[in-house]
Order: sequence, then structure tokens, then C-alpha cells
Amino acid sequence: MDGNGRWATQRRRPRAFGHRAGVQAVRRVIEGCIRRGVGVLTLFAFSSENWSRPAGEVSHLMDLFLRSLRKQARELAGNGVSLRFIGERARFSPELRAAMAEAETAAVVNPRLTLNIAVNYGGRWDIVNAARELARSVREGRLDPEAIDQATFEQSLSLAPLPEPDLFIRTGGEARVSNFLLWHLAYSEMYFTPVLWPDFDEQALDDAIAEYAQRERRFGKTSAQLREAAHA
Repeated sequence: MDGNGRWATQRRRPRAFGHRAGVQAVRRVIEGCIRRGVGVLTLFAFSSENWSRPAGEVSHLMDLFLRSLRKQARELAGNGVSLRFIGERARFSPELRAAMAEAETAAVVNPRLTLNIAVNYGGRWDIVNAARELARSVREGRLDPEAIDQATFEQSLSLAPLPEPDLFIRTGGEARVSNFLLWHLAYSEMYFTPVLWPDFDEQALDDAIAEYAQRERRFGKTSAQLREAAHA
């Protein structure tokens, strides 16, 4: 979700104004995904690298995050959204960690949408954290090293047991993944748009989905093999 700061700068407003507008875009996209039958949505809200931003901006982001959680968590659950957070929580304030845990306890059975919020998250952290967990299991004798395969490794990653993303969307015009879900994006379709995040609406979401629908997802196979399988 890139472009909040630039969106505000274009309007000669402080960056905090853009972040608040970004929260409204989050709401639109969540509602749009529910209406379109999307089962899982993962939003990159705050990366492990974002702590290097100006202290005032980080403080505002944490305050905005806390206020949004308190205001919208129960509403999301009431609309059939199951909320979970991925990322390292230790650096957050006790108050924010408690609010995150409370929001997760309102998890919905058979949700219309599973919403993952990545906060203080990094793809490299996720992989290292999974490796550390597996190493601990081996050391304690609960896991044979020879039994570790891709499926075993994936179960130790933050998104487990959810499926890998079909579509990766980045707003704001940058064409990189910026340390997001590095393992999971191996076969995701990439979609980059110049639209700044506060302007990302349901039409922009439809544009991304329409582009995705035109892609041929081969997963290493040939087009001919896919055609044969479709007619089998």
C-alpha cells in the first residue's frame, strides 16, 4: 500500500494526512474484496524497515493503527472478516500488542474474508524465523532434519496454513516487492500500478483483477499442457 506520503505532498498537506486517507482506502478494498468473493487478503501495513522513518511519522502511524483497531475490529468481525496479524510484535507498545491480541480473539468461524495485516513484517525475517523454529524442533528431537521439505518449511511461515497469494498488487508506481512475502510470491502474478494508495478504489481493484484474469499461470508447464489438461 504505497503512496500515502506522496499523495499528501501533492495536496500540500502533512504526510499524516495521507496516512489517514490510506485508512479509508483500506476500508474500501476490504469491502470490495468481500463483494468480489476474495477469500484471503494480506495488507502490508508497516514493514520492519519503516522504523527508520522520522520518529514523528512512526509515532503517528502507531497511534493511527491503535485507533483504527479499536474502532474497526468488532465491525470487521460483524461483517464476517477474520483478522490476524503477521510480523514481530515485540517492538510495539504493550497497549498496541493487547489491542492486536483482542482483535484476533474475535476470529470468525467460516469467515467471508481472512484479513492478514503485516506489521513490523519482513519477508527475510519470516524465512529466518521459520528456520529458527525448525532448528529448535530438530534440537529438541521432535523433527528429523531429513523430513524437512518445502511443505514442512511453509508450515512454519507466518501465513500458514493459508494458500500462497494468487495476485500481488503494489500501488504508487514502484516496481519491487520490498521484502514482502518473499517465499510466498514465488508464483504469484505481479501487478504494479501508478495509482497512489489513497486513490486506490474498487475500480482500481477491478483493473488489477481484470489484468490477472488475462494471465496464463503455467507453474512451469507449457501452454500446450495447460490446454490439454483443460480438455481432459
